[in-house]
Amino acid sequence: MLLTEKLSGEKLVNSSNSPSPNQRLLPLTAKINDKNHLEIGGCDVVDLVKQYGSPLYILDEKTLRTCAIQYRDAFKEYYPGESQVIYASKAWSCMAIVSILASEGIGFDVVSGGELFTTTKALEMSGYNGDDIKEKIYLHGNNKSIAELELAIDAGCKIIVDNWLELETLAQLTAKKEQSAKILIRLTPGIECHTHEYIRTGSIDSKFGFDLNQLEAVFTFIKEQNFIECIGLHAHIGSQIFELEPHNDLGGVLADWFKKALDYGLPLTELNVGGGLGIRYTESDDPPSIADWVKTVATAVTKACEERGLALPKLIAEPGRSMVATSCITAYTVGGKKVIPDVRTYISVDGGMSDNPRPITYQSLYQMAIASKMDQEHSETVTVAGKHCESGDILIKDIQLPETNPNDILVVFATGAYNYSMASNYNRIGRPAAVLVNEGESSLIIRRETYDDLVRQDLLPKNVSRKPSP
Repeated sequence: MLLTEKLSGEKLVNSSNSPSPNQRLLPLTAKINDKNHLEIGGCDVVDLVKQYGSPLYILDEKTLRTCAIQYRDAFKEYYPGESQVIYASKAWSCMAIVSILASEGIGFDVVSGGELFTTTKALEMSGYNGDDIKEKIYLHGNNKSIAELELAIDAGCKIIVDNWLELETLAQLTAKKEQSAKILIRLTPGIECHTHEYIRTGSIDSKFGFDLNQLEAVFTFIKEQNFIECIGLHAHIGSQIFELEPHNDLGGVLADWFKKALDYGLPLTELNVGGGLGIRYTESDDPPSIADWVKTVATAVTKACEERGLALPKLIAEPGRSMVATSCITAYTVGGKKVIPDVRTYISVDGGMSDNPRPITYQSLYQMAIASKMDQEHSETVTVAGKHCESGDILIKDIQLPETNPNDILVVFATGAYNYSMASNYNRIGRPAAVLVNEGESSLIIRRETYDDLVRQDLLPKNVSRKPSP
């Protein structure tokens, strides 16, 4: 039974059934235990930091699985045809997440050779065979290298082709290898949505995808190739989207071009509508539920196909942020405090922009709490500063928290997406560890980087390593 907790007068954890995880601030298993500590997956967050150190990513298995199940089952309910949910691995690619999601029937959208290798290795170690892997993986990217294309061809995964150079290179590689490749064509649908300009990908002015005026030439070129089989179209309109109407519009655009590709004789069977559903990072955020998003997408595609006399294609969606973000929190240890009278109070933590670059990159906002003081009044307004030698390393400005002291454990909610995956070694700080929690058990899924790890790839040529002469 989940308890009810409040932060700034807002309920964070409700004793309700199973709401859409993307609409919550905390993982589904979050509660306050009898020590008045935050607990995730049956594990006391303060105890986890004592065991594993900080900063620490804490991933709740139940929330991650619930997201996967809700996406999978909603498509089965609302789309009359075949469907497949594939996880946008760029949100957080690691072997444990791949294995968990694969066990719930989820496939994978990968955007690099590294993500492809990670996913393939995790699936192999989880007992999947080559045919399973081929069907589960789609390779994205706007500037795939020859090595990445060859890796994808050899793995047999589907390739989402982004531009002319890639298409021509793929035609040459498959002919040389005499190996066929199944592809989808990514198009730029010209649909605007209200989100940060850096994560808006569906407008005409985008680095991704073929412009609509190029598509007929693309279809003609593909028709002439012997080793390329075009099985579908793809479009993605952006990320952290709260609107549903743009997805209605997308269904019609894709269906028009799907019909035209069939008229060119291409054997299309799949339609990939991308992802982009937003999550609740702060109390004021109000995203649609997973089920509402899926219903909108499925209904739009179904209607568009029926109006054009098309058989329903296999419908693909690729959620990333909304699949994993709410499943994870990050725990930090509080250090010093700087009070500037009548200006601001800073508290510093032992991480920051190297483990969460989103605030400095996108001006992203988060909600936070003190894990050991969940029952205390939020009486102090502070700015949470990271430890990096950068004035912009601020996790959040002017948030209300209980009065903090050194060694308190501060937690940031909804850090599962684009935190570990965008983490760096800025200031030669090692990336944090990550633990998976479930039913009172914790398991290390990513080791903390050591100083030895930081210099592992460094080389010191002999001609620069001489000790200076006296």
